[in-house]
Amino acid sequence: MKRRNFITTAAVGSAGLASVSGFAQDKGAQKEFKLKHNINHSVCEWCFNDIPFEEFLQTLNELGVKAIDLIGPDRWHILKKYDIHCSMCNGAEISLTEGWNNPKYHEQLIKNYTEMIPKVAEAGYTNLICFSGNRNGMNDYVGLQNCVDGLSQIMPLAEKHGVVIQMELFNQQNHPDYMCDSSIWGVELCKHLGSDNFKLLFDIYHMQIQEGDIIRSIQNYHPYFGHYHTAGVPGRNEIDETQELYYPAIIKAIHETGFSGYVAQEFIATWDDKIAALKDGFMRCDI
Repeated sequence: MKRRNFITTAAVGSAGLASVSGFAQDKGAQKEFKLKHNINHSVCEWCFNDIPFEEFLQTLNELGVKAIDLIGPDRWHILKKYDIHCSMCNGAEISLTEGWNNPKYHEQLIKNYTEMIPKVAEAGYTNLICFSGNRNGMNDYVGLQNCVDGLSQIMPLAEKHGVVIQMELFNQQNHPDYMCDSSIWGVELCKHLGSDNFKLLFDIYHMQIQEGDIIRSIQNYHPYFGHYHTAGVPGRNEIDETQELYYPAIIKAIHETGFSGYVAQEFIATWDDKIAALKDGFMRCDI
């Protein structure tokens, strides 16, 4: 192909991509919003934290979405005010990088989770997030056993109160050196702990980047997955035609496993109207 022809073709292609993005935004804004509620919908508040919190909760009520992710006990009373459920609680962890794989954090983590688990239950919630921490040169098998040793000390309390501890899976591009970076490692941890009150938070965005084959992972390992997060790949933006994952098929696969937990939107909106982007995401996941 001659250079001039190539440049012309490339320019037409770029214009096409721009029109697809624009079409997705227009389509999302115009489509009637009506949820079937075959899926329990939620959203991660941090992605929309430029919207005042109570205003955002009011919007969720208007949309008929009754849950929100990653809220700590200092704001649970506000959720109660708007009758919004906290589908994934936080506030007991130290950090993403300082987690259960390192025994030097066990004393603090055990204290944190021992105090938080009863609070979660008393508030009427179920899920509480945790993290593996970074490797820092540690062997994965050693880290797994360290997680087992530490988490085993809080699992009886979690079981007593009906709280599910959920460890999130991350990819290495966004979170270099994080240990719980594969479905298989996470599943092995679940098996070693042997408790229905320990599950994995399967972040579809992270696992598409890290290992791909999302639907097969869901089909093979769904008994160990207690919660799902969404976002577009690449970029962690909208889950529309501008990215590589086809979420209706993924959500269908989740639904077919009999999953009764929550699927939470965790994308960073690029549309001018962020609520329209969120509505579009909910609709794509509402099979």
